[in-house]
Amino acid sequence: MYKDAMITYLIGELKKENLELHDLIIPEELEEKQKLLRALFNTRIPMAASTQFLTIQDLYLQVRKGERGIVQLNSLQPIPHDKRIYLWKGDITRLEVDAIVNAANKTLLGCMKPLHDCVDNAIHTYAGVQLRQACFELIFEQGFEEPVGMAKITPAYNLPSAFVIHTVGPKIENQLTSIDEDLLIKSYLSVLALAEKNKIESIAIPCISTGDFNFPKQKAATIAIQTVKDFIKDSTNVKKVIFNVFDDDNLSIYQELLTKS
Repeated sequence: MYKDAMITYLIGELKKENLELHDLIIPEELEEKQKLLRALFNTRIPMAASTQFLTIQDLYLQVRKGERGIVQLNSLQPIPHDKRIYLWKGDITRLEVDAIVNAANKTLLGCMKPLHDCVDNAIHTYAGVQLRQACFELIFEQGFEEPVGMAKITPAYNLPSAFVIHTVGPKIENQLTSIDEDLLIKSYLSVLALAEKNKIESIAIPCISTGDFNFPKQKAATIAIQTVKDFIKDSTNVKKVIFNVFDDDNLSIYQELLTKS
């Protein structure tokens, strides 16, 4: 099945699920059609999907994975003085590692803003609708939203990685406090503890809380590096940690801090 036909089918099925989309016009241009599909994935509420829908969706996402390119760990270089630590700027959803970390919100349902450029949106987009459903079931079973500083693990579905570890970092409303700093440390420790428990050897971690959650980048990076280094000294399973950054500011900050540490 050609990509265009897969997209048309998936949009059609998503329209059937939501009466509000009944009059939605599907664009003819492939790129615009692809954007529309992503927006519909982003806004779809958690619910079961048919076997046929999932089969076509998974096939489409495998095509997209090939188009976007997979980044293998052996193509990256560790920092010079610590073979366990890597720094990489790029799209975390392309990394083929044991686990990637999602900077999630407390619902764990993913960013539902259409085409938003946050890591949460990207991870849910390229994992497929199964991820939102899995997160919904975890929270439903738990009976309450995910507390700040805690973490959950799910399969990664259509991503190159095997698992996604979702953590809720602190959101800075006004001034940064010591409580916020402690909660960010807790987020990193919760992630690493889950990785250790699940025998994850390689894990990529984005800059938790530094986007829409407004945690100061310099302080966040300092916490991230120190917490990770302290943890892996005594870790049996976690052998490689990739600090994943998406902008030049964080890249420069991490480069400077990792050179000093």
